[in-house]
Amino acid sequence: MANVISDETIEYVGILAKLELSDEEKEQAKKDMGSMLDYVDKLNELDTEGVEPMSHVFPVRNVFREDEVANGDDREHMLLNAPEKKDGSYMVPKTFD
Repeated sequence: MANVISDETIEYVGILAKLELSDEEKEQAKKDMGSMLDYVDKLNELDTEGVEPMSHVFPVRNVFREDEVANGDDREHMLLNAPEKKDGSYMVPKTFD
């Protein structure tokens, strides 16, 4: 394990994460963080020359469409079913005084 995590680093990360770790948990966290950094070092050894960077494993394209009004403002047609209407709006009973 080439990456050794110090006690101060574990304390600092614990403060940032608002965690209270026991001594056993701190030791385990040191081992886990060291293993993660070792894995990252191993990944850095890979030859990525000529490999195009990507942001997603699957091909992703923009799925948004133009915002076009399909049915428009058909207020008069909608108000045909209204039992009562006033000034182009539905009239409803009062719900409170």
